[in-house]
Amino acid sequence: MQPNPIKSLLRSRKFLIAVLDVFVSSVLFFVGKYAEAMVFEDVQFLIGALQPVVIIIIAAIAFEDAAQKLNK
Repeated sequence: MQPNPIKSLLRSRKFLIAVLDVFVSSVLFFVGKYAEAMVFEDVQFLIGALQPVVIIIIAAIAFEDAAQKLNK
């Protein structure tokens, strides 16, 4: 019997990190949008600074998962 793909997706660390990233980026964007112009620039910088970190974490987890599957 095949595992349910939706359950697998919802348990995936990569997916959960991506969802958290979208949520945090959205919150920061709207906070910055409705705040002063100076705050908006700071929020844009913060979002831009966090994106590469999130991408690296997701890539590292994918690499780890692939290595684990090859060793089985």
